[in-house]
Amino acid sequence: MSEMELKVARRESRGKNENRRLRQSGMIPAVVYGGDHDALPIQVNRRSLQDLLRNSESENAVFLLKLEGTKQSRHTMIRDLAVDPVRHEILHVDFQRVRMNEAVRVSVGIELVGTPEGVKNEGGALDFVTREVEVECLPGAIPNEIELDVSALHVGQHLEVSALAIPDGVTLLEELDRVIVSVGITRAAVEEEAEEDLLEETLTEPEVHGRGKDDDDEGDED
Repeated sequence: MSEMELKVARRESRGKNENRRLRQSGMIPAVVYGGDHDALPIQVNRRSLQDLLRNSESENAVFLLKLEGTKQSRHTMIRDLAVDPVRHEILHVDFQRVRMNEAVRVSVGIELVGTPEGVKNEGGALDFVTREVEVECLPGAIPNEIELDVSALHVGQHLEVSALAIPDGVTLLEELDRVIVSVGITRAAVEEEAEEDLLEETLTEPEVHGRGKDDDDEGDED
């Protein structure tokens, strides 16, 4: 995983009014915490951060924050990102200090590869149950995603966490029997199969003849 450099500045003033002023000027209030140090209020350029996030291949990107006016820098990861629900603008960022030689726990997304046989040829539907797993590794070894080939799955089959190919240096922190993806039969396929069974039963049902009037009359003769 490649790290991304981001210039930051100390945030001397705090409060709602100051934060509003910062955002209007194109800056975002943020804080850096963790690593046995006090929390440090900072501000970052909104466009610079958005460009880095847009070009990042992972949700677990490592940022090298460089404090303006000093030679200080520190590796961090974003732990919380507040976004305006209407304008979709970043309102606040929490950075956590990390050491590149110390393991961290993160959630990594699962990328499905291929189309299941049960979906292509058997009328099945894919159910993506578990979309990410928790792992532990060094910050520089965090995988962007973990791929899982589902092309061989038939209707009624599933794949569990144990089927994941975990990269070297990464420890999986999940139950191995946790279901990731399954292929089930669709409702339309069930109804179609029921109709076919009913039609088959109708065509193969033996014809039953009732007693005719002549038979009844014959039984009444002396």
